[in-house]
Amino acid sequence: MDRLTDMSPGKPLTEDEAALWDAWQAASDALAQVNTDVTRETGVSEPDLLVLMRLHDLGGGRLRQSRLATATGWHRSRLSHHLRRMQERGLVDRAEASGGVDVSLTTMGRAALLRARPVHAAAVRRHLVAPLSARDRQRLRAILERLTPPGS
Repeated sequence: MDRLTDMSPGKPLTEDEAALWDAWQAASDALAQVNTDVTRETGVSEPDLLVLMRLHDLGGGRLRQSRLATATGWHRSRLSHHLRRMQERGLVDRAEASGGVDVSLTTMGRAALLRARPVHAAAVRRHLVAPLSARDRQRLRAILERLTPPGS
């Protein structure tokens, strides 16, 4: 049987495929635990942390909103709504600029990032890095990069 026939949409998962899916779900739970740990310990949600990190790491604390949308992989409307909520909480500022909008970290946003970063790093290490050998981490990264669309 050719590969496409084996993977026809109407055919149930094989035992091997189902085991892979179950392992994938368990790994997703570990990833979710990272986000839960960060939010519980710092009050910074996963989406907030993503925005704060991208602003800091890619723009030194300031980016065009269009570049931030690309960097987060979010649709512009989703980002705009989320930034409005973050602005209401004092984490970011937005200002009209020629041809777009500049988004910048506030003092509160920088403080939130400083609180969340070490908690995030510890949670990533605890839930995702520590259980794997260096070789397994390299192999997993290579696999995950194959599953990620180019430019993501």
